[in-house]
Amino acid sequence: MPFIHEDFLIASKTGRRLFHQYAEPEPILDYHCHLPPQDVAQNRQFADLFEIWLEGDHYKWRAMRANGIDERFCTGDVSHREKFLAWARTVPHTLRNPLYHWTHLELKRYFDIDELLDESTAPGIWERANALLATGGLRAHGILDRFHVRAVCTTDDPTDDLSWHKTIRASGLPTKVFPTFRPDKALNVHVPEILNPWVDRLQAASETSISTLADFTDALERRHDFFHQMGGRLSDHGLCHPYGEFATEKEACLIFGRARCGHVATPEEHARFAGYMMLLFGRWDAEKGWTKQLHLGARRNNNSRRYRELGPDTGFDSIGDWPQADALGNYLDRLDQDNALPRMILYNLNPADNYALATMIGNFQDGSIAGKIQFGSGWWFLDQKEAMRWQMNALSNCGLISKFVGMLTDSRSFMSYPRHEYFRRVLCDLFGKDMEAGELPDDEALVGATIGNICYANARNFLGLDVI
Repeated sequence: MPFIHEDFLIASKTGRRLFHQYAEPEPILDYHCHLPPQDVAQNRQFADLFEIWLEGDHYKWRAMRANGIDERFCTGDVSHREKFLAWARTVPHTLRNPLYHWTHLELKRYFDIDELLDESTAPGIWERANALLATGGLRAHGILDRFHVRAVCTTDDPTDDLSWHKTIRASGLPTKVFPTFRPDKALNVHVPEILNPWVDRLQAASETSISTLADFTDALERRHDFFHQMGGRLSDHGLCHPYGEFATEKEACLIFGRARCGHVATPEEHARFAGYMMLLFGRWDAEKGWTKQLHLGARRNNNSRRYRELGPDTGFDSIGDWPQADALGNYLDRLDQDNALPRMILYNLNPADNYALATMIGNFQDGSIAGKIQFGSGWWFLDQKEAMRWQMNALSNCGLISKFVGMLTDSRSFMSYPRHEYFRRVLCDLFGKDMEAGELPDDEALVGATIGNICYANARNFLGLDVI
């Protein structure tokens, strides 16, 4: 039997039926990813297995470094083939790491390759995969069609002109592609050397002059309006932790004005300014019926030497351990008091906080929409079998998993769509075991409908995107 077989990861007969009958047929709504819109717009054809699979993949780089592979085979200038062969030498050492599962699931689903990847099989796999890539069936549009992707939400800076999104809209691509508003750089009053060049770009994008806080927020709101016109219905924020203290408008004006002059905000000033801005962003989302996403808990760029050499998103991030509950509760409560609490998805990176978030969402469900505040799927270091179960168990025990909006790729790679299959297999295994243990009723129609909704319909109904 090949390693990746039809019942991969599913131990129970009931779980297998749930997967094949109710989960596997569902399309994909990838409502949070980092796919480059340019690649979609240009229907990118990947030259080789490196381009489609290893380019920019810091998950693989971390494993390769841990395996003693020199940096030039990760981010350096050796050939694509040499980098692939270095990855192949690493794969046998990733046993029990999710990379081992993902690697072989992706080789199977994209190239119908059943061989285990290692140094001996690598040359043949390289040639077979590259030959398929050359045929054109695995260009960007072909991949979206193959995996039945109904919609994709990219992650976009407010200063982006969304020109590639315009090209996609005019292309007739069946998969809908929507922008997501991610204004993280607007909070950077503590690093004015980053803030000020970005404000200059915001001026150009919004066709306005920015000298005061009012100018700044007006320019941002114009961009928020533009994203809405382009079909965007989600915002996203990557935060170490929420901000639960809020500057007054007068305080925020002073902090912003000093930052524009190069003054570094203190940690307290930064936190209060960020809180002020996050309230504005929440109100705009609520007014337009958007969904706000908070990605909480990453400790980024831990290795300062490597950050200086290679920049961000190169594999030197980890789980942080900031307190989350107090600030998150204050933020949600303040928006709720102002009748300005939007639909929201909270993603947690530290599993120690799972129950804090799973219980917090119950405080702000208001009956206006099912699951208005969501505890999002395990992400980054937690988007693997064990941590997916932790997240789903916490949500099940403290809320309604039946209203859960399910999985997303959170990926820059077109090779990541089997992550939805991986999640669905874990989901069905979890429910199937409960049914066979007598902890859920032996009612496949009831449980199967719940599975199908988690895989697709809940997200479609919740997000308000223009998809069927």
